[in-house]
Amino acid sequence: MAWNETLHADADALADAVAAALGEALDTALAARGHAALALAGGRTAPPVIRRLAAQPRDWRTVRIAPTDERWVAADHADCNLRQLRESFAGIDGIHWLPLVPPAPAGAPDAAYANATLAAVPGEFDAVLLGMGADGHFASLFPGAPTLARALALDNPDAAAPILPDPLPAAGPHPRVSLTLARLLHSRRVLLAITGADKRAVLQRAQRDGAASALPVAALLHAPASIAIHWSP
Repeated sequence: MAWNETLHADADALADAVAAALGEALDTALAARGHAALALAGGRTAPPVIRRLAAQPRDWRTVRIAPTDERWVAADHADCNLRQLRESFAGIDGIHWLPLVPPAPAGAPDAAYANATLAAVPGEFDAVLLGMGADGHFASLFPGAPTLARALALDNPDAAAPILPDPLPAAGPHPRVSLTLARLLHSRRVLLAITGADKRAVLQRAQRDGAASALPVAALLHAPASIAIHWSP
């Protein structure tokens, strides 16, 4: 396990710094290989970061972007993470979007569509941006979900897993599909952006205790990977 923490004066400073780090990862990849791939979080902390990233000048036509997780809702639903990502990049043409659920999903959540989509990125992501909830979830890896243990297993060969949070969160009360921990860590950079004193207290508990069943983010922090943590009040 390894993490480094950067504390920022406020949410704007955090958004500036994280967007700059993502931009650096993109430009390094584009210079080296001519293409790049990102996985980006939804939630409340990520959108200001992503809007700053979208404002950076570059050729986006060789960039692939996936959400780190998705609600089991239609592509035009207000709670669709991919829809929100697209809105952050409004006016930018040519991005290759990687949806995790079918355009009009039906029945119980299933990760087959996501795993097929993510086969387009067999190598590492160039960067992953994660947030964290007050219950210690990241992506859609919620405590109490029946499939959580497998989704957190580092030897899980699947890129994505169906998740049924229990209870369903008030914000976005839907079943989910989430990238697995193993797939999130298959990245050149992993950034975790958090705001607020309450979430920092949760983060510190997870840093002290590797019990992932109580705080899923503990599995991320105690995995054999380097995590760049950015926090602001």
